[in-house]
Amino acid sequence: MPTNFTVVPVEDAEDGSNSAAASGDSKTVSLGKIFQEEDEDNVQGPNSGDEGQRESSPFINSDSDRENYYDGQNMALFEEEMDSTPMVSSLLNKLANYTNLTQGVREHEEAENEDGVRRVAVMVPQMGTFIGVYLPCMQNILGVILFLRLTWIVGTAGILGSFAIVSMCCICTLLTAISMSAIATNGVVPAGGSYYMISRSLGPEFGGAVGLCFYLGTTFAGSLYILGTIEILLLYIVPTATVFKEGEDAAMLNNMRVCGTCCLLLMALVVFVGVKYVNKLALVFLACVVLSIMATYAGVIKSVIDPPEFNVCLLGNRSLRNEKFDTCTKTELVKIFCNSEYQNATCDPYFTMNNLTEMRAIPGLLSGVIKDNLWGDYAPAGEPIQKKSLDSIQDEDMPTNTSKPYVFNDIATYFTLLVGIYFPSVTGIMAGSNRSGDLRDAQRSIPIGTIMAILTTSFIYISCVVLFGACIEGVVLRDKFGYSVKKTPVIGVLAWPSPWVIVIGSFFSCCGAGLQSLTGAPRLLQAIARDGIIPFLQVFGHGKKNGEPTWALLLTVGICEIGILIASLDAVAPILSMFFLMCYLFVNLACAVQTLLRTPNWRPRFKFYHWTLSFLGMSLCLSLMFISSWYYALVAMVIAGCIYKYIEYRGAVKEWGDGIRGLSLNAARYALIRLEEAPLHTKNWRPQLLVMCKLDSDLAVKHPRLLSFTTQLKAGKGLTIVCSVLEGTYMTRGKDAKTGEQSLKTAMAAERTKGFSHVVVSSNLRDGFSLLIQSAGLGGMKHNTVLMAWPAGWRQARDSSARRNFIETVRETTSAHQALMVAKNIDHFPSNQERLKEGNIDVWWIVHDGGLLMLLPFLLSQHKVWRKCKMRIFTVAQMDDNSIQMKKDLQMFLYHLRLDAEVEVVEMHDSDISAFTYEKTLVMEQRSQMLKQMQLSRTEREREIQSITDVSRGSIKRKKVSGAGAPSLNIPCIPEEEAQLIHDRNTASHSANEKAAGGPPDRVHMTWTKDKLMNERNRHREGMGVKDMFNMKPEWENLNQSNVRRMHTAVKLNEVVVKKSQNSQLVLLNMPGPPRNKKGHENYMEFLEVLMDGLDCVLLVRGGGREVITIYS
Repeated sequence: MPTNFTVVPVEDAEDGSNSAAASGDSKTVSLGKIFQEEDEDNVQGPNSGDEGQRESSPFINSDSDRENYYDGQNMALFEEEMDSTPMVSSLLNKLANYTNLTQGVREHEEAENEDGVRRVAVMVPQMGTFIGVYLPCMQNILGVILFLRLTWIVGTAGILGSFAIVSMCCICTLLTAISMSAIATNGVVPAGGSYYMISRSLGPEFGGAVGLCFYLGTTFAGSLYILGTIEILLLYIVPTATVFKEGEDAAMLNNMRVCGTCCLLLMALVVFVGVKYVNKLALVFLACVVLSIMATYAGVIKSVIDPPEFNVCLLGNRSLRNEKFDTCTKTELVKIFCNSEYQNATCDPYFTMNNLTEMRAIPGLLSGVIKDNLWGDYAPAGEPIQKKSLDSIQDEDMPTNTSKPYVFNDIATYFTLLVGIYFPSVTGIMAGSNRSGDLRDAQRSIPIGTIMAILTTSFIYISCVVLFGACIEGVVLRDKFGYSVKKTPVIGVLAWPSPWVIVIGSFFSCCGAGLQSLTGAPRLLQAIARDGIIPFLQVFGHGKKNGEPTWALLLTVGICEIGILIASLDAVAPILSMFFLMCYLFVNLACAVQTLLRTPNWRPRFKFYHWTLSFLGMSLCLSLMFISSWYYALVAMVIAGCIYKYIEYRGAVKEWGDGIRGLSLNAARYALIRLEEAPLHTKNWRPQLLVMCKLDSDLAVKHPRLLSFTTQLKAGKGLTIVCSVLEGTYMTRGKDAKTGEQSLKTAMAAERTKGFSHVVVSSNLRDGFSLLIQSAGLGGMKHNTVLMAWPAGWRQARDSSARRNFIETVRETTSAHQALMVAKNIDHFPSNQERLKEGNIDVWWIVHDGGLLMLLPFLLSQHKVWRKCKMRIFTVAQMDDNSIQMKKDLQMFLYHLRLDAEVEVVEMHDSDISAFTYEKTLVMEQRSQMLKQMQLSRTEREREIQSITDVSRGSIKRKKVSGAGAPSLNIPCIPEEEAQLIHDRNTASHSANEKAAGGPPDRVHMTWTKDKLMNERNRHREGMGVKDMFNMKPEWENLNQSNVRRMHTAVKLNEVVVKKSQNSQLVLLNMPGPPRNKKGHENYMEFLEVLMDGLDCVLLVRGGGREVITIYS
């Protein structure tokens, strides 16, 4: 039935008069007519109509693909954002044309385009729930275990034990299917099955590990099916087709290996030639499975009316192999148990003491045999199969003669073994999700089809357990290969009309399952390889021109051959059980994590799930792994763990919005909140670094050795924030900030610095540094130490901004109670690749800073660069100090601190201030005065230019105001005092910003009159005079005595440090703070330069005002 819509045309603003009429005459138009008219418009082309009326805009791209985004003036309000935010109609059009590819997701296809591999479009008809999900799951779940091992499991474990095994496994797969349905319906799931779901839910590390486990499980499943095929072939169809004859057990294993290898090569050839043949035969293979199951149920019904004529012969209570005799009589068996047929022949003692008993192999559903088969009968390997309810006379001292035709247990049986052997019979639940790309409505078909298939197969398995136990004799059930019923499969004895229905059906079923495993496993490996998360698998992402994974097929055949060489279906089944259980475990984990995190994107259409069900399924999977085989479980976990760590360290970085990232964010938030609850203890203190990096004009790191030193100091522990400041506004330098941040990340990766990078844009460097010192970090993870390089070129700078920025940074860190480290000659520090064979790290401990000076050398010595350097601690003693006692106390203090270092006390005697000190002080003060004069001259020039600009602009404005017919301008009247305040503020804070802008401001305030300018200029000229500062004579008595004393200390201390530590690899010095009075801050840098003169690698250290090292445990 066509849907009707009311279409109201939208007119432009100019046609407002017509819009009312148009809306009033609106009619009901059918949907088909709308699309018909749209097609007619499209036929006319985009150039039809009046193009001259369309407004041209510089913001709209002229590409043909984008022309339809903006038409007319209806959306002119959004025209500037059309490139980044397209129209809803365009978005819906793209979604409607979306095609779900069967060979992988769009990421795979983009990777193929980059590699230059040609893609082939494959058109696949869309399938529904029954054909696309239900039948493939049924075919994969029902298979070799049902026909070859289920009767043996029922006979060995009993009906109750088998019911428990089947129930555990089916509940495990049902819970996994519920979790898988939730994930599969949470958006579009391209082809890729469980690997795609797990990797996109738990991240590439888990996805790659579990994907490879699933691949190995699918590959070993191919081995299992091929071994089942060969077992049916050699035991029931062509028993004479053997290569090895000697020793029945050994010969059987060798025959399995030879025939299995041939079968594997044949199947691989079929898969290589064309997968389409495998897909065409899939329905035939499924029909064989269905017919075999129907024949089994028919045989159960027939056993009520007329049980089959198969009898089993027992000697005493032992079951006999009856393929070598026809009648169950002693005269018939004499030639087997005796050395001759005569009366005086020597016979087996057990044969002589016991009678023969013949009974029906299939007593029937109403025979009451279900009571005997209710409980299990486990036995060791090599023991004859016995019916415990029959009497038997046996000599305990006489061992069982294994050469006689008894039916023996080939392996020791126990409950956990049966669980591992049975579990592969319930795998295959991923068949529907693997075909999600071919489904008409995957979000509806996958949950319904998979769960219905599991419920159906669970009913079949549970009913078979009960029916087998109710119809078949116990000794026959425990006969794994049907030796006691003339080498016929036990389920075939029950089937109607003939055992050959089961033999042929199970044979083709195993063949089809093996072919499908060899088809699916290479494609799964190809999908993992194309994702690029595991580098050494890249070669398996390539294949033939049509996309067939040739290299992946070769690897799959090689791994499958390993399973065939094991040559035992019972030994291979637990191996693939481990890998499938591992996969199902992580499917449940993925659903539980996504549910608990409640991420906004987690909106599954399948609503019948809960995180408790997922955790129950995950726990059940883990339990079944260790129940089946604890050592196989450990091996599977080790393999998955190794793959996980390999992807973590060597794999490609992928961001798929996985749940593990969300879990990490929640854990980080919780940890940050906990860190803020209590103050940090001294024992847990470590330097959390804020590294101030400088970027050059090309936005590259100017001092990469600063990052090397950070790595050596931190060794990957604690917090490291590497940051830089750019001058300007974020609107104009936003791209430069991102480029600079990428440069920081590249430099950090090159220097192996683990941490975070950040670049801020500020009007000037001073404000940027202050902003970072105050706000870097988050919660309890904030920096407590600032590391920066010494501004080496501050003397040659044209202005004093570098000096002021450095001094203000020192003051800010002190106010914030943060430690400060300043590295001089940072480019001379050793790189991470260097290994210092010898040398000293000298610590000059002059004032107590909380112990940071002694902690830093210890942290450096943990790194391999500084490991062989010795630590020396120097302290300064005055005349009143007892230097000998100071040395003993310092040694004891270091002993309690558990630090190994040489101790030396340096005595500094009081001495007269030398002429050199006075000279240095005089030069310093002269330089400061000269810089002040230069600064004042520059200020005068700026003010003069500002005045001329203001006067000229004022005259222009007056002319405009007085012009005839000119519109009135709203010019605010600013008082003279307010104007002066505005000028002072703008000059102090934004001079750098105005220089960077390079153009005149939009509005200039009148801040100086001509009279004021002349008075101010004359006043400064009179104050300064015409003195030549370079020709001033030294007048020591007029020097600032505070500066003289400071310079004297710097000179004397430098002499001692140079004498003791000139050849040391690194010198750590207490950094004196800047003067509290800002008038003397211009000399602070000179004092530090004198203090470090003659030393190469120096680290100035200033404590943060708290103890960072303790003697207590």
